[in-house]
Amino acid sequence: MDDVFRNLHDAQQDDDPSKRAKTYDFRRPDRISKDQLRAIHSLHENFARSLASSLSAYLRAYVAVSLVSVEQLSFMEFSQCLPSPSCLVSLGLHPYEGKAVLEINPGLVFPIIEMLLGGGSRSTPKINREITEIEQSVLDGMIRITLQDLKTAWQAVTPLEFTIEAHETEPQLLRILAPNEAVVAVSMEVRLGENSGMMNIGIPSIVIKMLRGKFDQQWSIRKSESTEKEQAQVLRLLSTAQMQLDGRLDGPTIRVEDLMDIQDDDVLMFDYPVGRLVDLTVNGKLKYRGRMVATGRKRAFEIEEMHKAS
Repeated sequence: MDDVFRNLHDAQQDDDPSKRAKTYDFRRPDRISKDQLRAIHSLHENFARSLASSLSAYLRAYVAVSLVSVEQLSFMEFSQCLPSPSCLVSLGLHPYEGKAVLEINPGLVFPIIEMLLGGGSRSTPKINREITEIEQSVLDGMIRITLQDLKTAWQAVTPLEFTIEAHETEPQLLRILAPNEAVVAVSMEVRLGENSGMMNIGIPSIVIKMLRGKFDQQWSIRKSESTEKEQAQVLRLLSTAQMQLDGRLDGPTIRVEDLMDIQDDDVLMFDYPVGRLVDLTVNGKLKYRGRMVATGRKRAFEIEEMHKAS
């Protein structure tokens, strides 16, 4: 009987809800998980590659875009990290409520404007001033291209339309979020010729948290090694593939004129030693070296070494 009560007592301790409780920060309920941050990191890596291609075509110059970081910050911390003055764009996130921020450093803005107005991609002196309305209008085309690529990148998770709501030059004047509200800050470095600058995107964490289910569907973590079942499936798909193998004796060449002048009893010197290995090509590419051998009534190729690509 004592054993029964003891087991019952242990079971009640195991079912204690306090042991299953998870830490919850009531001050920042919009914090998102690290897995979701990794998914956002992967998403914006694709965005960076796409943006580099789009801007290269738009500016007719080589543009390189690299993702620097993806992290969670309070909106106040995010604003304090931005230079002043700068080019700030308030973005709508349709069909979701809330607004995001796109910031482009002056070190990048003015070289882009220079190129759009017919200048080159050489290094330009640093300019630290607010952009004018005319300069903003010139820059709007580049911003729309950026938002289109951003929309395409997010399409893998959910249809999300980024629209330009307002322009600003001072981070302290942004009033789109509460100071303690969390945002996902995406920082990218853009290189344009001899110039470089940062581009930052701030997206409310509460909006991203609403999409958690869609992230789980689209960005599930893949195993580092494929299972035996997957390997067998790949092998089954490749088993019917056709390859062309050629054993070649690549020797000296002669002119067509000399070939046409060949007479009876003439001798052609191929200058190919008997002991030299024969090249084996797979679909026209050199892969192996070996010897021609006979196995039964069939001719075969015995592989001696693999070709090391230069």
